[in-house]
Amino acid sequence: MRVCQICEKRTMYGNNVSHSNRKSNRSWSVNVQKVHDLPVGGGKTVTGYVCTRCLRTARKLAK
Repeated sequence: MRVCQICEKRTMYGNNVSHSNRKSNRSWSVNVQKVHDLPVGGGKTVTGYVCTRCLRTARKLAK
């Protein structure tokens, strides 16, 4: 499954809305990347799938 292991973000659901305002179901998948030993707060490391927002924040805090 596409789930972030840090923030547990997962697939979101909503509607496609046409110009005539008709609605049909759609979904947005999370942009998860496979990482190895990503440093997270508290000296812990995460190995697995992480969304790009958490990946960016973790790299920023690691500096």
